[in-house]
Amino acid sequence: MFPDSASITGLHAQVSAVHSRTVALRRTLHRHPEVGLDLPHTRDAVVAALADLPLQVHLGRSVSSVVAVLAGDRPGPTVLLRGDMDALPMTEDTGLEFASQVDGTMHACGHDTHVAMLASAARVLAGRRDELAGRVVFMFQPGEEGFHGARYMINEGLLDRTGPTGRPEAAYALHISATVPSGEIRLRPGPLLAAADVIRVRVRGHGGHASAPHDALDPVPAAAAMVGALQTALTRRVDTHEPAVLTIAHIVAGTTDNVIPETAFLEGTMRTLSEATRALLRDEVHRVCHHTAMAHGCTAEVEIESGYPVTVNDPDAAARVDALAGAVLGRDRVATMATPIMGAEDFSYVLAEVPGALAFLGGRPPELDPAVTPPPNHSNRVVFDEDAMAAGVAVYAALALNHLVRG
Repeated sequence: MFPDSASITGLHAQVSAVHSRTVALRRTLHRHPEVGLDLPHTRDAVVAALADLPLQVHLGRSVSSVVAVLAGDRPGPTVLLRGDMDALPMTEDTGLEFASQVDGTMHACGHDTHVAMLASAARVLAGRRDELAGRVVFMFQPGEEGFHGARYMINEGLLDRTGPTGRPEAAYALHISATVPSGEIRLRPGPLLAAADVIRVRVRGHGGHASAPHDALDPVPAAAAMVGALQTALTRRVDTHEPAVLTIAHIVAGTTDNVIPETAFLEGTMRTLSEATRALLRDEVHRVCHHTAMAHGCTAEVEIESGYPVTVNDPDAAARVDALAGAVLGRDRVATMATPIMGAEDFSYVLAEVPGALAFLGGRPPELDPAVTPPPNHSNRVVFDEDAMAAGVAVYAALALNHLVRG
């Protein structure tokens, strides 16, 4: 599936030659993390890193996105590679010499490594531009952490950036993981990550004195009953072979010990791996909450905010990643995941439009005790092995070469 063994050998040397750049860009971004859709420092750092390459660079209009297009020497298909750029609103506690210099903000999910790997892949591929028949679109995306950044970029014409006949034939993304051994790849065909929807319920009753509940209409017992009833609905209405998670994680009611409040508020998340189960659970949440409130003499206002769709890996694209990563990194460093993960990813928006795949890249520091689980992604103490980025650059470049190098 790879063009030839000589290409693999040359690729390793080219990736090694840019590794210091990869690390330097990653550390720059790590020191200056930004949250959400507006990432001016990150955008400028990406543009600067690409400035000397033969790329057409396009900046987002509504968000701080960067799209860079590398055109090969000959016509051919288009391949899209994605790296997300945003950080998380949390305080870093790693002790790294290049730790965040922004209070309350940290690259705790490794998106700084994603950006650095994608920029270096662009550099490697630009050096082999004369071999390419087609185009590579490098998608530097803000707002993955719940802000729907990929959807904004699609709405701004990401997939038509190279013209109506140049829509990508494939799209790929890597996501680093602090718990997978460094430089290893994990993926699976089909559903990889869940759809994620937010549930908000406001139960409304009548306030009163806590010593006389018969003179009030207490929303707290109704809200408490809803938590249990929703779990029962999950286990009794969803097929036991169909994964689904419903967690109420936020409950607010009342202000003091002797006042029955007017309202109680519930908030949580719903995770599903198919649109059918997603629709079923949405209906169940409305039904259970409204009828449970009614049984207590209260009313319920139910809102379900749509989050990211299911991230579905195209089977052929996943097989291509598996084969190429095995060729480039070693067959023993690539494995198929037994089950999906109930986290969510907005690369799902791209995969709904273009066949492709997302894979996990191991970033667990090798010096850690293998018997101890390290701090995971989204931990304030998470640390990634920077040498793993060389594997990510190589896989990104290999995927583009595989699609675009014609014998």
